[in-house]
Amino acid sequence: MKNVDMKVDHGKLVITVDLTKELGPSSSGKSVIIATTEGNTDVPGAPDVKIGLNVYHKKERLK
Repeated sequence: MKNVDMKVDHGKLVITVDLTKELGPSSSGKSVIIATTEGNTDVPGAPDVKIGLNVYHKKERLK
């Protein structure tokens, strides 16, 4: 996982992402990745529960 923190609090999944960070361009180059689980991953403290998360923004176009 990159720039993703997850925890289960009273049965609720809490995900924290620092939106001020950028990890670099996506493989297509059309967007900039902010955070990713890099595919499906286990949710901590929740057996048999998986999550896949990608947080990104569109690459700014040149004017």
